Amino acid sequence: MTIRLVVSDVDGTIVRTDKSLAPSTIEAVRLLQAGGVPVAIVSSRPPRGMRWIQDTLDLKGPLAGFNGGALVGPDERVIELRLVPEPAARTALALYKARNISAWLFTPEEWLVLDPNGPHVAHERHTVRFNERVVDSFEPYVAQAGKIVGVTDDAPLLQAAESELQHMLGDTANAKRSQTYYLDVTHPEANKGNAVRLLAAAQGIALSEVAVLGDMVNDVPMFEIAGFSVAMGNATDEVKRLASAVTSGNDQDGWGEAVKKLILPRAAR
Repeated sequence: MTIRLVVSDVDGTIVRTDKSLAPSTIEAVRLLQAGGVPVAIVSSRPPRGMRWIQDTLDLKGPLAGFNGGALVGPDERVIELRLVPEPAARTALALYKARNISAWLFTPEEWLVLDPNGPHVAHERHTVRFNERVVDSFEPYVAQAGKIVGVTDDAPLLQAAESELQHMLGDTANAKRSQTYYLDVTHPEANKGNAVRLLAAAQGIALSEVAVLGDMVNDVPMFEIAGFSVAMGNATDEVKRLASAVTSGNDQDGWGEAVKKLILPRAAR
């Protein structure tokens, strides 16, 4: 196969655990783009929380936030936006409250929380590089949600909540864990497979000529439609089994290694 586009997940993949970009990753992106192979990023993050990566890596095409719910150009122009249907947002918020799971609401531009001292708020602030806004209620913003997040360090509880919530939502929304401590609810068409489809179409590239990299179960839809897929070394065995190849972990220069050993030899010249 020939690779003409690389699409990467963000957390656990193109960034390290401390949310920084490894020098080897920056160099690998430079090599790809110098060779005429564009790079795009997709994440459950809000688009605003991805812009510094877009700028640092000098990515020329659009990025996909909210797992593909928001397609945004490098000039910050919103190309496509799919918000969480209001009934699905209310269902998710009610379940999180009933299960004593903290909740966040992301609009395309804001991150809203009820408790600024809640679990992982400080961590998320570091991750997205902008501050939360504390509100008394999510009620005025439910119709504006690009993503509803349940947050807890009780991993078994969140795993059970994922199954329960997806059953309740049916085909009205997606409920998928993006981390062991985050359960994201997005528009039903907002999944990373569709995000890759949109990113490839925006650049006129066939899906069979796309390579993707990821580490979590919510990255598997990318693996299913791309011509070539790479699982990070820090991925679960389940995710690794579904990839075309496996690289080292995101803290062991795995992204740069994958580009140099697996992608560049297949890249269009």
